[in-house]
Amino acid sequence: MLRLIARRVAQMLLIMATVSLILFAIFDSDQFRKRVAISELGGFGVATLSEQDYQNWLENKGLNAPFLLRYGEWLGKLAQGDFGRSLEKNVEVSTLLSERLFNTSVLAFSVLLIMVPVSLLLGVLAGMDEGSLLDRIISIGAVISTSIPQIATAVLLTVVLALGLGWVPAKSAMVDGFNFRQLALPLLTLLIYDIGYVVRMTRASMAEVMTSHYIRTAVLKGLPYWRVIMKHALRNALIVPFTLIFLQLNWLLSEVVVVEVFFQYAGFGRMLFDAAVYGDIAVVQAATLVAVGVAVFSQLMSDIVYMVLNPRVRFA
Repeated sequence: MLRLIARRVAQMLLIMATVSLILFAIFDSDQFRKRVAISELGGFGVATLSEQDYQNWLENKGLNAPFLLRYGEWLGKLAQGDFGRSLEKNVEVSTLLSERLFNTSVLAFSVLLIMVPVSLLLGVLAGMDEGSLLDRIISIGAVISTSIPQIATAVLLTVVLALGLGWVPAKSAMVDGFNFRQLALPLLTLLIYDIGYVVRMTRASMAEVMTSHYIRTAVLKGLPYWRVIMKHALRNALIVPFTLIFLQLNWLLSEVVVVEVFFQYAGFGRMLFDAAVYGDIAVVQAATLVAVGVAVFSQLMSDIVYMVLNPRVRFA
């Protein structure tokens, strides 16, 4: 098991190194360099930037050095937590990134805290008795919740809960901190889709386990039904849902872009959107590295959980 984990960690580091090299090469092109030069020199377009001014800017920034040397210096700065400075916000990217990641972490943790027990419980109840009335009700609800686009869910919740009933604010600007009322709409928007998705996967896994031979044997031996469920069925049925839940960390990071922009929630997704629109290259670089890091880390955690729950992989 330790050998497999070490191999996964090595793969994760290799992926991060490859992504960082590709990312640096993309943003090191003349097109992106000139955009940064124009922003820093106070120009309004490529036509306002003379070639001489551009060359002087490159010389002052040390961008005429060989590619590998500049890449090594960039990696060294990253290792020290120096991601550069935001052109739009005029603050250190590391400061901006830590603030926005904290806000998104609060939202993501709230989603996982509610989603995990609710979706697992509903999925197990539906899969225990495939084809029953309870199974049909839960399955239909899960299909409906995953069929509605999140932007449509956000609009519907805003119209009903914020504009209609006035229970929660329509925006989550988080100017003076935040509370549950400010989190309610983005939280519900994410939960409605994610719970339905995990419920469907849990239900399918539980239904498959319940039809296996060892479950039938345990029932025929006269073991209490709930003992069969708790001791024999759940462990195998939860392998897929638990690994899927860890992968939700990666999916949440992509889902929050739409939700945070719509509700003006000051998190990682809105920061990335604003930086892309403005052309804030340093922020886009840092956000991309963080997103890739979360993706490979969630994959690593998913593999570890799968190995812990599945003895056939652990002892292979």
